[in-house]
Amino acid sequence: MRYRNVDKSMKLFERACELIPGGTQLISRRPTRFACGVSPVYAERATGSRFWDIDGNEFIDWVSGIGAIILGYCDGVVDRAVCEQISKGTMYSINHELEVELAEELVKTIPCAEMVRYAKGGGEACAIAVRIARGATGRDKILFCGYHGWHDWYLAANLRADASLDAHLFPGIDPTGVPKCLAGTAIPFPYGDLDALGNSLDDHRGEVAAVIMEPFRTELPPDGYLAGVAKLAREHDVILIFDEVSTGFRPTASGAQPLVGVTPDMAVFAKSISNGYPMGAVVGRRDVMEAAGQMFISSTYWSDTIGLRAALTTLREVRRRDVPKIVRHIGTTLQAEITAVARETGLPARCEGLAFHPHLTFETTDLQQHSQLSTLFIQEMAKRGCHGYTSFYLNAAQTGADIEQTITAAREAFQIMVRGRDQGRLDELLECQQQVESFRRLVR
Repeated sequence: MRYRNVDKSMKLFERACELIPGGTQLISRRPTRFACGVSPVYAERATGSRFWDIDGNEFIDWVSGIGAIILGYCDGVVDRAVCEQISKGTMYSINHELEVELAEELVKTIPCAEMVRYAKGGGEACAIAVRIARGATGRDKILFCGYHGWHDWYLAANLRADASLDAHLFPGIDPTGVPKCLAGTAIPFPYGDLDALGNSLDDHRGEVAAVIMEPFRTELPPDGYLAGVAKLAREHDVILIFDEVSTGFRPTASGAQPLVGVTPDMAVFAKSISNGYPMGAVVGRRDVMEAAGQMFISSTYWSDTIGLRAALTTLREVRRRDVPKIVRHIGTTLQAEITAVARETGLPARCEGLAFHPHLTFETTDLQQHSQLSTLFIQEMAKRGCHGYTSFYLNAAQTGADIEQTITAAREAFQIMVRGRDQGRLDELLECQQQVESFRRLVR
């Protein structure tokens, strides 16, 4: 395959910026998150582990639809089930039995699940979970760690002068449009520090409805940490919510909870729950979730049959194919071979983290050089048909051939990076602006 250019993508993005504020609907899809001017911006089609952009370039997608694709693009089993459902109708004036069937599947699958509500995306599901927690406890304040979407309850953290989201999202998020009266209702805490969480719970004793957090992202938590969080939540009579939108069903077919050995009061899922079809779910203990029955939480499209059928089929296929085992194998292979190639080429870097979401780490304390290396890696990998960040989101359709192409591309990219570093020419080698820093999280 031959890389041409992304001229059509960039021209289309110029048109988009005239019509769509920000140019895209998702910050993670903005061109500046990749190598702007080199990486693709608009896809035309996709299948399996790959997509083709509107310029005719073919890419292995190491972002997997921003984590939503777990089985592979256009998975035959899921798509056939959805198409069959479409032929019967997707929306009715009354309910459909799939609502109950999926709820039963989720209760069977997820340790903390006894009752279920639906959503269409992760941020929305987090907002629903927070609303339920506030309604169940009669309290207003939320302690959080990690990234939980775009809604007012979360961005309210940045109404404070200390820019509380800087370490959890990315720096400089302006809370324009968020009611100023919400200041002080969303309070961050650092990951891995039980004393900090305990102190915050003490400082706001009797006012906290929930602790919501990502249980982990690319590394497992310190021993005993999540159990300690659960203990503190119980002692303060606070609802513990795991945001499993990003980790999803890659750690195990039941999500993160069996891996960490901690069962929260509630959990939130989206992305990989339905292999790219819009769907989300809030699950939890009966005594917590029942409060939602007396609350106004309602939307026409939460129970459309496309999302329900896609989620039900995806969950069953994840278990039937043992997708967590597949992605672990892909990830451990990538980690070993990319680290070996880095050593071979003399680049001080390694591929590490959890196998289902590995990431490349450059061993430099120079922040400018780190940014240049990251951007150059993304740029050179894109020119060799590998779309991604310096991290890898895996899916079950990725193959040995994909790994082989990626390792070959990484070797060539690393050689260019080493020469540029040694000659002090990293900046000259960049054909795009340096990558804008992506999501920062205390959660690892």
